[in-house]
Amino acid sequence: MHTLALRAGARIAVIAEEWHNAFCLVTRGRVQLELRDGAPGPVLGHDAAFWLRGTGIRALHNPYRRTARVRIITPPGNRALTE
Repeated sequence: MHTLALRAGARIAVIAEEWHNAFCLVTRGRVQLELRDGAPGPVLGHDAAFWLRGTGIRALHNPYRRTARVRIITPPGNRALTE
């Protein structure tokens, strides 16, 4: 399990090989999903949970002023995220 902190304006790419089977939970702030075509996707707030596998999400973005935190849970045996 990892916690990702997204500072105001931060964007992190979702690389399929690294995020395979990742289940995410927003524990603080709000996170906007960036869709495959670069269009802004839904904004997820505190306690929102989502899978990344097969969704076509290409990035997580924090367009707000406060730092957002996302807890990333991967099954045992999967390659762990490096960040």
